[in-house]
Amino acid sequence: MKVIFTPLAERQIGDLHRYITEASGFETGADRYIVRIVEYCLGLELFPERGRLRDDLLPGLRTIGFERRVTIAYLVMNDTLLIEGIYYGGQDIDGAYSD
Repeated sequence: MKVIFTPLAERQIGDLHRYITEASGFETGADRYIVRIVEYCLGLELFPERGRLRDDLLPGLRTIGFERRVTIAYLVMNDTLLIEGIYYGGQDIDGAYSD
């Protein structure tokens, strides 16, 4: 299974890196945290249906938590796992998918 990050997810990862770096003043720590998130996303290919199904937001959308601070939203489509979004802290994932 191939894991692909949408442009939105890539942008969110970059924004999160900047936020952590600015808040902590510790870019190396931000680097390590982002690497862990990306590695976790890539690991979803082993058991892609383990996340919570969120058909209420988007048909087929699944979400899964990472280290109690991040929610990863993704879709499983045939042989592709599409990372839709990376939501940090209290970001409103429900609002992101509302009309």
